[in-house]
Amino acid sequence: MFYRFAADAVLIVHLLFIVFVVLGALLAWRWRWMPWLHLPAVVWGVWTEATGNICPLTPVENGLRRAAGDAGYMGGFIEHYLLAIIYPAGLTPTIQWWLAGLVLVINVVAYGWLYILRQRRRRGE
Repeated sequence: MFYRFAADAVLIVHLLFIVFVVLGALLAWRWRWMPWLHLPAVVWGVWTEATGNICPLTPVENGLRRAAGDAGYMGGFIEHYLLAIIYPAGLTPTIQWWLAGLVLVINVVAYGWLYILRQRRRRGE
């Protein structure tokens, strides 16, 4: 029972991390220190996606699932849980590059907008 609960906890942390990588710049609008946490997460997420590597949380979750008596799964977290939602059929390295680029663009736009807003606030506009 403990291992199944722990595996589910890792799954939730993994999902929250992905959401944080994609949308964490929104938190930087509220907390000035957030980019110090968020930007390294973005670099990690983009690098992992662009290179096709598997996040270290995936083997941790699989190990816990096996310890709980489950089978675990092959491949990465996203392919197993979110493929049908996020990725189109026939995931290729090219699609992964596009997805990594999309994450990067979302964050560049969000931080660019944040920078402009802070500059306007400083000038009193």
